[in-house]
Parts: sequence; C-alpha cells; structure tokens
Amino acid sequence: MTDPQQPTAEPGAPNEPVFPPGAHDADIERLFGPGGPLGPAVGGFRPRKSQTEMAKAIADAIDKQQTLIAEAGTGTGKTFAYLVPALLWGGKTIVSTGTKNLQDQLFLRDIPTIRAALQAPVSVALLKGRSNYLCHYHLERTLQNGRMTSREDVGHLREISRFLKMTSTGDKAELARVPENALVWNLVTSTRENCMGQECQYYQDCFVMKARREAQQADVVVVNHHLFFADVALKDTGVAELLPSANTVIFDEAHQLPDTATLFFGDSISTSQILELCRDVLAEGLAHARDGAEWAKVVTPVEKAARDLRLTFTQDIVRMSLPQIAPSSDFFPALQTLKDELIDMVAVLEKNAERAETIEQCRVRGNELSARLEAWKFDPKAKVVPGEEAVFWVEAFQSSLQLHKTPLSIAPIFNGQREGVPRSWIFTSATLAVKNDFTHFAQQLGLENEVARNWPSPFNYEQQGILYVPQGLPDPNSLGYTDAVLDAALPVIEAAGGRTFLLCTTLRAVKRAADRLRDEFDKRGLKFPLFVQGDRGRTELLDQFRKAGNGVLIGSQSFWEGVDVRGEALSLVIIDKLPFAPPDDPVLAARIEVMERQGLNGFMGHTLPEAIINLKQGAGRLIRDEGDRGVLMLCDPRVISKPYGRRIWQSLPPFKRTREAAEVIAFFSGDAA
Repeated sequence: MTDPQQPTAEPGAPNEPVFPPGAHDADIERLFGPGGPLGPAVGGFRPRKSQTEMAKAIADAIDKQQTLIAEAGTGTGKTFAYLVPALLWGGKTIVSTGTKNLQDQLFLRDIPTIRAALQAPVSVALLKGRSNYLCHYHLERTLQNGRMTSREDVGHLREISRFLKMTSTGDKAELARVPENALVWNLVTSTRENCMGQECQYYQDCFVMKARREAQQADVVVVNHHLFFADVALKDTGVAELLPSANTVIFDEAHQLPDTATLFFGDSISTSQILELCRDVLAEGLAHARDGAEWAKVVTPVEKAARDLRLTFTQDIVRMSLPQIAPSSDFFPALQTLKDELIDMVAVLEKNAERAETIEQCRVRGNELSARLEAWKFDPKAKVVPGEEAVFWVEAFQSSLQLHKTPLSIAPIFNGQREGVPRSWIFTSATLAVKNDFTHFAQQLGLENEVARNWPSPFNYEQQGILYVPQGLPDPNSLGYTDAVLDAALPVIEAAGGRTFLLCTTLRAVKRAADRLRDEFDKRGLKFPLFVQGDRGRTELLDQFRKAGNGVLIGSQSFWEGVDVRGEALSLVIIDKLPFAPPDDPVLAARIEVMERQGLNGFMGHTLPEAIINLKQGAGRLIRDEGDRGVLMLCDPRVISKPYGRRIWQSLPPFKRTREAAEVIAFFSGDAA
C-alpha cells in the first residue's frame, strides 16, 4: 500500500502534486472491494460502486490540493468514502460536520472503526465550542455564590461537581444525567467575554485549553460548522491555530454551510446580552467594589433602556429590515437611549476596573457591546465596498430584541479564508445540486469554477417507494390548508399502520396537526402513539418513535434532516408544503432585490433552488436502507400546477409517481401482506 503520510513536493515546486492522477485507485479498489479490510470491520458492509468512485475522486483532490464538491445520494456511504483517503493520505485533516451529535458519531464510532480496519497510525481529536466544556473557575464561583433558584439546579450542580473529579475532557456530553440544555450549564461554562485566559488560576487544568492542545497535535481533528465559522469570525475556538497547518479540510453536511457562514460573518447584538452584562456588573460590583458606586442605580437605567427598546414593537414576533421601520417609530430614540445609558455604565466600570479582574472583564464586555451598538446604523447614502453589502434588520422575540447585520453574500469572505496555503477542500452532502446542477450552492460560497461531481444512490427507488401528490388540495396559503392536508393524509396514515413522519414548514402547522390527529385517532380508535416536536428533546422523541414501531411523529425544520430511522418503523413521510423561505425574511428579500437589479430572476435563481435542496433533505428521511419501502406524500399542489413544479420533482429520487390514493393504499396493503 502507498505510504500513509502525505508526501511533500520537491523544493522549488510547492504547489505541484507528487502523485499522478488516480495514483491511489488500486489501493481504493482493494480497500472497498470484496475481501478488503472494511468488510470484517463494518457489520453489513457491501462494496458499492458509487462509494468506491467517490473515494477515488476525493483521494485525487487530496493529492492535487484541489477543491471538490461531492454530492452522494443516500446510501452511498459518503462518510467512509472521505474518511479512508483522509486517514491514509490527507496529512493534517480537519473534518467539519453539521451538528455536535454527528461530531460525536464520527469521533466515537466511524473514525475508530476505519482506523482499526486500515491499521492507520493516525491520532484523532475532538474539538467543540467552549460552552461544551466545564469551567473550573465558573463552577467554583457558582458553588460559592449559591445563586441556584430551584431544587433541580441544586441537584444538577451536585452532579457537575462530582463529574469534575472524574472527567478527563470536561465535555458536558459525557454527563448524561444533566440535560444538555439545563440552565445551570450557563453558570459553570465560560464564554469568550468572561474567560479569564492566562490570568486564571486554573489555566493549566482548563478543559478548553486541553482540547485545543490535543487538536494541535492530532492528525485528524473533528469540529462542527458553527465552531469553524465562529473561529473565522471571532478567533476564539482553536481552529485559527489549526487551519494554517491543515493539508485537507472536509465539510460533511456541506449544504448547511451557507446559512452557518452567514450567521457568523454577520453580527448580532441582543438585549439579552446587555441584561446579562447588567446582572454580572451588579454581582461583581457588590462583591469587589461595594463602596465604588451605587451599583443598583448604575445598572437599572441600562436594564430599563434594553427592555424599553424591546417594547417599541408591540407584536410577539417581528422580523423587519431597518428601512422598513417608520422614521417616526419610537425604536430610534429608544436605541439612542440604550447607547447613552450603556456608555454611562461603562464609565463607572472604568473607574473601578482596577479593583478586580472580573470588573475589568465587565468593562471590556461593555465597551465591545457599546462599539457594536454604535456600528449598527444604516446609511443609505453611504458608499459600500463591492461584495461587502449588508442588510440591517431587527428580530423581536417574546422578551428580547436582536439587532442583526448580515452580509448579502458570504462568497468574498469565505474565498478570503480559502486563499493562501494550498490545501484540498472537500464539500460533501446528499443535497447540494438541483437536478444535477450545482450552480446555486457553488455561487453562495464562491466555488463557481471548482470541480463538482454527483454519485447516485445505490437504492432502487422505483421498486422501493412511491411519490404521491394528492388531488384536490386547495392553495397552500388558504386558511384551512393544514386541515385539508390532514383530510388527505388520514386514510394513508391508517393504511400505513402509523409509521409516519409528518413534516411541516411552520410550528403553527405542527400544533394544528397535533391537536387534530389526537382527536381523530381517538374518534377512529387508532392506537398510533403520537410524538410532537417540543414535547421532549429530539433524540428522546426519535428513540421512542423507533421503539413504538407504529408511531406518528410531527415535526418542523429540525426533523427534515440528520434523522435516520431505518426499517419498518418509518414507511410514510408526509410533507405539508414546499419549504419556501418565509416571505418576511429580510435577508432573503434583500438578496432577491440585488439579483433583480442585476437583471436576474430572484425566485428561479435563489428561492426555488433553496426550497428544492430543503425538500430533498425532507424526502431523504424515507428510504434509508436497501430493504426500506415507503411512500413520500408531497401535499403541495404547486408541484403539479406551476411551471417550476417539474424542476422540483425531477430533483427528487426517481420514485414511481401517482396521484391516486387507492394506489398508495394498495401499496401498503401489499406491504402488510
């Protein structure tokens, strides 16, 4: 076998690859073929042509230090297709995936399996954001302050104290007895703003620093997209030290990158951050500089100004671009008041900063928030640097307000990150193309001239499933649309014996569907357990759904992707509407406006491709294995009635198609037999 270490080019030719094209093809054929080492190591492993070909293409891109966009249909086995070449020839490799759960799966299961099968001498590290690691300093401070508000928090804190004595990583995912979303974690983990850094007495034992040191030394580092892009924006996750030495960067679930990058290349300031700062200023002022100021009187005007700013919008939920806010709105004077009060509070912190390190930290945070608030202003007359246009918008929640600045295009910023040292960049997912066209994904990230390839799923979709578009449904924007969907769905759910995902595009539809199906199941005597997003955590809901065997699960966006239910427990996926972005999305509206000013069609060029990629994710929940059978019920009549409908269903797996309910019910009765 070829030497597993990445070879270096001859002096004077740093960019020339040493390997000829296809140098590793024979190795890959042997590794992935019958009798290769992957078979005995992986239960149920079978050679798949698409997986082998994809692995060859990735090995080539690694050798040539090139970029590859790789779409692999469900069932291709893309994880092994990129891990095998990465572990053998990738040199220092960063693998970034969509979620922390997938990170853990790669680190704990997939990479160890392949490393053992290949006997590859590579070291592997897992790196998460700092909020995932227990902080010695903040745990000690919380134990001393005793600021627990509930008995449950006290119990959680006791478990965390015990965990500190036993853990070598400090990763909160290891402590299953304390839920990941328990509020107490906020008090015992650090943020970029409140980390003491090298001043901390526990710096040598710090779990965040330990994870970063291990990542520095490892051959393969597993991160997630949020961490990767947070680092690009904030330089606070440890990836900044990793990237310069990396030979290979692999993004799995790469379809999520444009949204994640947009989030981090922009800026957001929340009234919650300001109220949190006020809480810390009061606590630290009273603890270390009680005689330095009347601390309650210092923070109260800032807290009031933050709450008053939220109250300038009377609705519960608001998404509005800055130019849409009336010039006469109370919002503008309220924002100015908040800026002024925050400056006054920072001035008091300046006078007391030398009294304690924690007060100095509050001063730094206050200054930073003040500067970001000051920068959040839109001047329509100002000239902007090409490629740096941004949309300024506000988002109001029940008790907080966020001010956002979002770049209209992330391509220039992301391309800036990719320049410099030659390395290979691999972007892979089951959903990157629209009808085999990668233009939309490539343009968003500035990858227009890069190689893009597609490997089809090995599944026989025509034999394994049906795409059913019911007849007679009303316009999706009509008042009783969700009920009409449920009228059409109920006979099919009954025929399927439960075993259903109902994927909705809004939380309102989730609630309506849950209420209605609960009633209908009672009335009809149907004993199908109902699982509803929000009732419990996603992982728990899925576990219970799998165990039930005849359940009906109703969910919105978080269940459209990253969910794997194999076998008979899931035989029917119902999608209520095409997942078009909400019309009140200020960023989408601004992007479309720019496209249309350039003479392009915003709907065909952005809105539709985005919806198709989302729809492919939802549809991908149905057939997860070569033995799976089922029905994809797509309820939106626009798939048939609109000219763009053809483009939508041609982008979906090649199921047998029908509009007849009887055919679907017959499919399930045959299934039952």
